[in-house]
Amino acid sequence: MKFCSECGHAVELQVPEHDHLPRHVCPNCETIHYRNPKVIAGCVPVWEDRVLMCRRAIEPRLGKWTFPAGFLEMGETSGEGAARETLEESGAEVDIDDLFVVINVPYVSQIYAIYRGRMRSDKHHPTFESSETQLMREDEIPWDEIAFPTIWHSLKFFFADRAAGQTNFHALDLSRRPLDPSRREVSTGSGD
Repeated sequence: MKFCSECGHAVELQVPEHDHLPRHVCPNCETIHYRNPKVIAGCVPVWEDRVLMCRRAIEPRLGKWTFPAGFLEMGETSGEGAARETLEESGAEVDIDDLFVVINVPYVSQIYAIYRGRMRSDKHHPTFESSETQLMREDEIPWDEIAFPTIWHSLKFFFADRAAGQTNFHALDLSRRPLDPSRREVSTGSGD
């Protein structure tokens, strides 16, 4: 950040009084600018025994598979964001059920809030963000082509819960960037 969003003056990096971290501070209007993690809201949309997957038509990870997820917008709940992202990325309407996974990814300053969702019908289609949408059973998931570790882990939790006939809550910390993006092991984590 170079300029204050309040008055346009050049900002300075300093530790404000009663703080412990450097912040961008405007010496003109004294506004302190905080940079905080981004929240990603997502949904595992279910139709009968299948989940709705989307092939990414945008970067990053163009051509890889994901379930609908994206940045939370101002003024919406994480559940509303998960439903909106599902509609935007797949054309599918969902009823949001429970929050079942929270994943912290500090190396990219993101927090994922993933919900279970029930599709209102089996209708879905590609969008600007997805070149292909497909309902898949667990054995049809292209595990080696999943876009992000957060999606891979969320799907693993989802299918494990379903196989056990449970609806558990899971929390996971992915503290280090994988050396190889295709590897999905947990570098550190807090169990479920």
